[in-house]
Amino acid sequence: MDIFSTIILGIIEGFTEFLPISSTGHLIVASEFLGIDQTNVTKAYEVIIQFAAILAVIFNYKEKFTFKKIDLWTKVFLAFLPIGAVGFVFSHQIKELFSINVVATMFIVGGIVFLIVEKFFIPNASAQIDNVEDVSLKQAMIIGFAQIFALIPGTSRAGSTIIGALLVGLTRKASAEFSFLLAFPVMSAVTAYDLLKHYKEFDGANLLNLGIGFVVSFIVAFITIKLFLKFLEKFTFVAFGIYRIIFGVVLLIIFA
Repeated sequence: MDIFSTIILGIIEGFTEFLPISSTGHLIVASEFLGIDQTNVTKAYEVIIQFAAILAVIFNYKEKFTFKKIDLWTKVFLAFLPIGAVGFVFSHQIKELFSINVVATMFIVGGIVFLIVEKFFIPNASAQIDNVEDVSLKQAMIIGFAQIFALIPGTSRAGSTIIGALLVGLTRKASAEFSFLLAFPVMSAVTAYDLLKHYKEFDGANLLNLGIGFVVSFIVAFITIKLFLKFLEKFTFVAFGIYRIIFGVVLLIIFA
C-alpha cells in the first residue's frame, strides 16, 4: 500500500467513523477502487487508523474521561456489552458477511430506516434528554442492543447507536455524543484484539504508512466530530439517509 492510498484511507476513516454512513463500508469500497488486497498488513493498518479516530473522541471530550464521570462510563460500558458478546461469539460468521453486495444493501436499508425515524421523530424539549449523563441504565442497554446491527457491514456503528438513542428519547445532539463515547470501548476492544492478532505485521517496513495514516485519521476525525455537532444544531439526519440510499444503489449498479 503506497503513501497515496494510506492518506486516502486515513481521510475516509476519520471522516466516516462518527457519521451514520459506515466507516467499514466506505473502507471496503475504497479498497476495491484502489486495488488494495485485504492482507494482514492492510487489516493491521485499518485497525490503527480506526484507533486514531477513536482517540479524537478523548481530545474532544477530555472532561468526560475522569473518575468523576464513573456513572456515565458505567452506562457506556453497559451499552458496550451486547456487541462485545455477540461480536466475540459470532466473529467468524460476521467476517463472512464482508462483501460489496452486503455493504450496498445495508447502506440502502439503513438510509430507509433513517428517513422513517426522522419522518416520525417529533422533538419534545421537555421530555427529551439533551445531556448524555442523564441517560438511564435501561436506555443505555437498549442503545447497546441497537448497536449489534452494526456487526453487519454497511450498517454503521454510529448509525445504529444514533437510531437507538433517538428511539429511547435522546436529542439528535445527545444521540451523536453518546455514540461518540460508546465508540471508545468498542474500538478499543477491537484494536486490542487485532493488535494481538496482527502484531507481527507492525514491522519497520510499515511504520511510515502506519504513522501517516494515524495522524491523518486523527486530525480528520477531530474536525469531523466538531462539524457534525454543529450540523445537528440546524439540520436532521435526513441528508444522511438520502446519501446512504444513493450510495448503496450506485454500488449495486457498479458491482452488479
